[in-house]
Amino acid sequence: MEMILVLILFVTNIFAQTERSLINSGNKKFKDKKYIESEVDYRKALDKNKESFYGTFNLGDALYKQEKYSEAAEEFNKALAKTPDKEQKAKVYHNLGNSLLKAQKIPESIEAYKNALKLNPKDIDTKYNLEFAKLLLQQQQNQKQEQQQQKEDKKEQNKQKESQQNQQQQNQQQEQKISKEDAERMLEALRNEEKDVQKKLKKKAPARITIEKDW
Repeated sequence: MEMILVLILFVTNIFAQTERSLINSGNKKFKDKKYIESEVDYRKALDKNKESFYGTFNLGDALYKQEKYSEAAEEFNKALAKTPDKEQKAKVYHNLGNSLLKAQKIPESIEAYKNALKLNPKDIDTKYNLEFAKLLLQQQQNQKQEQQQQKEDKKEQNKQKESQQNQQQQNQQQEQKISKEDAERMLEALRNEEKDVQKKLKKKAPARITIEKDW
C-alpha cells in the first residue's frame, strides 16, 4: 500500500510539473508577443488540470491580445471560480472589465471594474478605467439621444413638407375651380351680350319700302 501511494504521488507530481512547465512556456511566448503559441500552451496546461487558475487566467490574457475579447471574457469569468484569493479576483475583474469594454459591453465592464475596486479599492488603473468606461457610456447615451432627436426632427419635417404639399395641391385645385367658373361666367356673359345685340338689331330693322305704281 505504501508503494502504491508513493507511485500515485509520483505520477501526480509529474502531471503537476507538466502543467507548470506548459504555463511557463506559455508565459515566455506571451512575453515574446507570440500570443497564438502561448494560447496553445495554456490550453494544453488546462488539459492537464482544468481547475488551473493560472492556466485559465493567462489563457484569457492571450485571447485578449489576439483581440478575441468575448472569448477572453469567458475565460476570466471561469477564472473567478478557480481562486478564493481576493487579490487574484481583483485582477481577474480588472481584466474582465477590459475585455468587456473592448467588446463594446460598456455597462457590464463598469460592473466588473466596480467589483475589482470592492476587492482592491487602491487600484489606480482600475479607477481610471472605470471613469473612462463611464465617460464612454455617457457619450453613447448622448449619441443615442441625438440620433433619436434627429429621427424625430426628420419625421416632423416630413410631416410639415407633406402638409405643405397637400395645401399647395388644394390651392391649385381651388385655382383651377375658380378659373373654370370664371370661364363659364364669361361665356354666359358673351351669350347674353350677343342676345342683346340681336334684339337691338331687330328693333332697328329698316322699314319696308313700297313703290307705288305711277300710271
